[in-house]
Amino acid sequence: MKQVDTYEYVSVLKELTEEGRRVNMLIAGNSMSPFLIHNRDYIYFEKPGRDLRKGDMVFYQRLTGQYVMHRICKVHKDGTYDMVGDNQTDIERGIKRDQIFAVITQVKRKDRIIKPGDFWWVFFEKVWINMIPMRRLAVRMYGIPARLKK
Repeated sequence: MKQVDTYEYVSVLKELTEEGRRVNMLIAGNSMSPFLIHNRDYIYFEKPGRDLRKGDMVFYQRLTGQYVMHRICKVHKDGTYDMVGDNQTDIERGIKRDQIFAVITQVKRKDRIIKPGDFWWVFFEKVWINMIPMRRLAVRMYGIPARLKK
């Protein structure tokens, strides 16, 4: 299998979104777990066609040049955004609107399409985003029943 440089690959996808195209890619990394799993799930994204809001999953480019797909956890009055992955508790602050080039419009999770309005989409967009301080505990508690079965 041919390996492609992630930076170059996402750069091409970014260009396509800027042309108004909808694109998709396989997830790489664990920052959006448990909603999205590395090398299993796909995201579908396009240029934002509306104001961005808390809970939106967006693709942005850090000032270092690195591309990141995380969720907006706060929209500030000065037009900046705070971001966090679903598997993180550390918040990245001060992302500017011009750094954001795409919004995720649907995902393919476990070979099933999930869109806004579906249970898991709403859960991570509305509930999980408000549980940032409690995420580690929630994940540990989620694992308890599996340990009790053994």
